[in-house]
Amino acid sequence: MKKPLLAALLAVILAGAGSAPAAAASRDWTAPHEKAKAKVKAVDFAGTVALSNCSGSVVRTPGSAPQDPALVLSNGHCLEGGMPDAGEVVVDKPSTRSFSLLNSAGSKVATLRATKISYATMKDTDISLYELNTSYAQIESSSGIRALELASGRPVQGSAIKVVSGYWKRIYSCNIDGFAHRLREGDWTWKDSVRYTPACNTVGGTSGAPVVDTVGGKVVAVNNTGNEDGERCTVNNPCEVDEGGNVTVRERINYAQQTYGITKCIGIGNKVDLGLPGCELPKPQD
Repeated sequence: MKKPLLAALLAVILAGAGSAPAAAASRDWTAPHEKAKAKVKAVDFAGTVALSNCSGSVVRTPGSAPQDPALVLSNGHCLEGGMPDAGEVVVDKPSTRSFSLLNSAGSKVATLRATKISYATMKDTDISLYELNTSYAQIESSSGIRALELASGRPVQGSAIKVVSGYWKRIYSCNIDGFAHRLREGDWTWKDSVRYTPACNTVGGTSGAPVVDTVGGKVVAVNNTGNEDGERCTVNNPCEVDEGGNVTVRERINYAQQTYGITKCIGIGNKVDLGLPGCELPKPQD
C-alpha cells in the first residue's frame, strides 16, 4: 500500500518532486453546450479531495441524482480506523471523517464531512466509499464543483490515464500497461488490478487517488499500491500471480483497482446495495 505522511514525504524529497432494475434512472449531468468539448477537457483537481492520510474524490454513478447524498471514493487501507483484515467487509459504519474539497487549481474550496462509511474492503479490491452529509447539488451550489463520474465499463489496455492526487496536489500521466490476474501484498490479494506504465511513479499519500481516463474523463480505477523495493509479495512490494500460479515481481511499478463494479452496486438514493443484479463486490461474512 502507498503509505502516507513521513515515509512518503521523505520519498518525495529524495526524488525531487515539487509538484439493474433497482437502480435509479440514468441522468445526463453534462450541459448541452459542454457536450461537444467534454472529450477534450483537461483533467485537473476539481472534484478530488485530500484526506488526513490519503487522496480521494467525490464520485457519482451514471444513475446518481443531484439530490442524492454525495459519495467520496478512496482506498480501504485509508480508513481512519486502520486497514481492514484480509477478508473483512465494512458496511454502513458511522463516520464523521472530513475531506478537503479541491478546485481545478488544487486549492481547497470546502470541507466535506461524512455521516458513514457506506462500504469498505481490502478483499478482492481496495476501496472505501463514504456517504456525506451534503448532496451533489449542495456541493455544486456552494463551491461550483461537480463530482467525477465512475465509468460503468471495464478500462482498456493502452488507454491514456491520469492519477490525480489531492493529498500531494500532483497529477501523474501514463497509460494502462495491462492487468494483473491477481495482485498479492502481505495478507491481501486483489483481482484484475490495473498496472501502470512506469511514468506513473506514484508515492505514499497518493493512495485513493482517482484514475481518470483522459478521453472520456471518467474514473476507471482507484490508485492503491506499488512495488517499492523489488521484494516478493510483501507489504509495499506487491507481486503479480497469473492463472497458473506463476509469480512476477515488477520493481517500481504501480497499480490501481478497477471501479466499474461499484456502479453495479449503487441503487436508488446512492445507497450501496450488494444484492443488486450484477453486483459482485465482496459481501460481509455472516
